[in-house]
Amino acid sequence: MGTSVILQQMGVIVILVTIGIYLYKKGVVDSNTSPKLSTIVVDICNPALILASILTGNITATRKDLVIGMVIGVIFYAFLIVLGLILPRILRVKPDDRRYYNMMTVYTNTGFIGIPIARAILPENAILYVIIVNVMYSLLFYTHGITVLSAGKEKMNLKRVFSPGTIMAVLALVVFWFNLTPPPIISNSISYIGNPTVFLSMVILGVSIARSNLIGGLKNVRIWGYVLIRMILVPIMVALVLRAFSVNRDAILGVTLMASVPIGNLPMITAEKMGLDTELLSTAIAVTTAVSIITITALMTVFSNIL
Repeated sequence: MGTSVILQQMGVIVILVTIGIYLYKKGVVDSNTSPKLSTIVVDICNPALILASILTGNITATRKDLVIGMVIGVIFYAFLIVLGLILPRILRVKPDDRRYYNMMTVYTNTGFIGIPIARAILPENAILYVIIVNVMYSLLFYTHGITVLSAGKEKMNLKRVFSPGTIMAVLALVVFWFNLTPPPIISNSISYIGNPTVFLSMVILGVSIARSNLIGGLKNVRIWGYVLIRMILVPIMVALVLRAFSVNRDAILGVTLMASVPIGNLPMITAEKMGLDTELLSTAIAVTTAVSIITITALMTVFSNIL
């Protein structure tokens, strides 16, 4: 995909996010409305978008590509789990805040932001690897993630692993593996349900930025250290390593994009439910989300041209 196309698509993302900021400032979408819209996107629209991506019939990857993608996904998250232990110490984070940086390192916004952006700027076959990463994310968050965030006080919640997003992502992989074709009434319905995902998710993202202490976060040196290492150096390393192992271009682009996305909302939402202080997480989410528009555009432009 050419530089101009990526810039145009990311420009669209900026406009949609700006609309979200505007709607919050005007009181159209407030603190009560935003969580409800988020539920619609996370539990209904985004899962439908995942399955619709497979049902288009435009993905020409093979079963072998799926297996390779799953191996890459396992290695990718194993690396992030280790990095989550190391990065807080590199940044000299206070012991009490290390678990938050650990979560920020491993659990980025691969679904809420990653999937819509992937649909906007990546080749069709790259979506397969995006789906695989999201399945891995869900399997890990309610097991490893809950344990880290609660400092071992809460048990793994296997029931919550099977969220609508995870179920639909696994279903999408099953549909791909067996080359299933549902009736048009089903596939068309899924497509229509998934279509609003990009607009709604970016609007909610704008609302989140408008509500946060973005200015204060921009003054936090450690957050900028996180941006440099996790959102710039890690994606570059991921792309170079995959290229060195002669992984196909679509897989490199898909996984690199997943390595480039900002911090996810789920760690903050879960921390709130646990009664933890979420100021650091909310501030870091706002900063990394705003910065990611620039970093993702730059990284994906470069790798789209050199791969």
